[in-house]
Amino acid sequence: MSITSAMFTGVSGLLSNAEGINVIGNNLANVNTIGFKSGRMLFSDMLSADIGNNSQIGRGTQIQKVDNIFSQGSFESTEITSDLAIQGNSFFALGKPGETAAVNRESAFLTRAGAFRVDNNYNLVNADGYVLLESDGGEPIEFLQVDGATAGDFAKITSIDSQGVITYVDVNGEAYYYNGNGGAALTATSANYATALGAGAIAVVNPPNPGGLTKAGGTLFQITSEAGVATGAFVAAENTANGTSEKLFSNSLEQSNVDMAGQFVKMILTQRAYSANSKTITTADEMTQEALNLKR
Repeated sequence: MSITSAMFTGVSGLLSNAEGINVIGNNLANVNTIGFKSGRMLFSDMLSADIGNNSQIGRGTQIQKVDNIFSQGSFESTEITSDLAIQGNSFFALGKPGETAAVNRESAFLTRAGAFRVDNNYNLVNADGYVLLESDGGEPIEFLQVDGATAGDFAKITSIDSQGVITYVDVNGEAYYYNGNGGAALTATSANYATALGAGAIAVVNPPNPGGLTKAGGTLFQITSEAGVATGAFVAAENTANGTSEKLFSNSLEQSNVDMAGQFVKMILTQRAYSANSKTITTADEMTQEALNLKR
């Protein structure tokens, strides 16, 4: 192998560490992004060259994978009832903006960013218009609205409990449970709670392998076959927060899980690795120059 091979080995290190600094930069850029999950770069060595005598020489490094880190972020208290945070491993399930039909689990978008609002169509949506889904059937959450004067017509959300049951008041100030898309008005009484839980709770998805999710931008994730999420329609028994290990918190938002101190340490290490690989290239260049100087 010629000395120029060392140059290409150094180049592989430069390229890989340059992408590594991109991942770190993206993490730091999103340190204040609600529900953001940080990433990390994993490297692996390239196929080594066999030089005989059962000996091999490495050819450099390559990017193996960019992992998403799904550790829990800290919670911020807010003044808005429809701001939600999840304690546990689950994600909120969303349908595309303007979605009116039921969404299957494998087609839903997932997010930990729970800043939701009621739009002009009486859907509960995020800032980009993606609609929050129900745990029973995956219908978009749409509050009852007949003519703005009928008992049960939505006025405002008053509470959301740990299992995702929504309580709201109507135009007359009476309390009702959200009873599912198209469901009849359901007075907020203890006798009616089980009905509301089964028909209109907020949908959550708990992927067995969250590393199989792919980022879709806007703090959204898309489900792949590697995530292990069951296909087909949403099922209340499987897609409702249990209120213990998986719990919803109203008036709260989950912050980014980026550890700034840890990211700066990684930045220093990546910068030093980049510099070391540049030294490999310059040293190989100097050695090549020495070979050229043999004949003068």
